[in-house]
Amino acid sequence: MYISGWESNGTKKVAKIWKNGLATTLTNGSNDAQANSVFVSGADVYIAGWENNGTRDVAKSWKNGVVTSLTSASTDGAANSVFVSGTDVYVAGYEKDLLLLKDIAKIWKNGIATSITNGTEHATLYSVLVSGTDVYAAGWEDNSAATTIVTKVWKNGVATSLNNNSNTDGTAVVYVSGADVYVAGNEKFSASNTVAKIWKNGVATSLTTGPGYAIGHSVFVLGTDVYVAGWENNGAKDVAKIWKNGVATSLANGANNAYAASIFVK
Repeated sequence: MYISGWESNGTKKVAKIWKNGLATTLTNGSNDAQANSVFVSGADVYIAGWENNGTRDVAKSWKNGVVTSLTSASTDGAANSVFVSGTDVYVAGYEKDLLLLKDIAKIWKNGIATSITNGTEHATLYSVLVSGTDVYAAGWEDNSAATTIVTKVWKNGVATSLNNNSNTDGTAVVYVSGADVYVAGNEKFSASNTVAKIWKNGVATSLTTGPGYAIGHSVFVLGTDVYVAGWENNGAKDVAKIWKNGVATSLANGANNAYAASIFVK
C-alpha cells in the first residue's frame, strides 16, 4: 500500500510517501512541499507534487525518489496527478504564464509539457488517466465573462464542459470504464449550497441535495457499481462519505472534520 502526502516538521510541509505505513521523505523540509499523487508500475514508484523554492511553487515528479522539476523556477506550478501507461509517464497540473499572468492547465508526457488551455482564463488539471491510446484529464477552467468556474473533462486535448451556469469549487477526478467516462466533483450554486456530483458521459447525477457544502473527490467503477469518495458538511463539521450507486455511507461520526480523498475497490 502506497500513500502520498505531506507532514509538517513544525514550520514547513515535507513531501512524503508511505509504503505499508513506513514513511520516506522526498524533500528536506527547508521549504514547503507536497506529494499529491502516487502511481506504482512494476518495481517503480512515481509521485507528482510540488516544492517551493523560497519564492515559487515548482511542479515536480519523483521516480523512486529521484526528482524532476517540470516547471520553471521563476513561476508557480503544481503537479496534481500521475499515471503510467507502458513506458510513458503522464503528469497533470498547471503552470502560470508570466506574460499572460494566467494558470495554464498542462499535461507532461515523459517530462515534455503540452498546454491544454490557451491562457485566456485560469485553468488547472487535477486528474489524468490513459485508456488505450486516449488521454483523459479533468479539472476546471475559469469563465470570467460569465463569472463562473467550469468543471471540464478533456479527451486528447478536446474539452467538454460539465457545468455552464454555476461554479465548481474544488477538484475534478476522471475514471474510464470501457466506453464510459466518469468525473467526480461538485457544482456550486451559492455560498451555502455546493452539491457533490458524478458525471457519466457528461450527464450529471447529484449525490447530495444541499443546502450545505459537499465534494465528490474520487471515483472508481467495479462492474456495474460506481463508487465516489468525498465529504459533506453536516452544518458544523465535514463528514467523510462514500457513495455507492448514489447511496451514501458516512465514514465518520461528525464530531470532528473528516475527508475521504481517494477510493479503490477490489
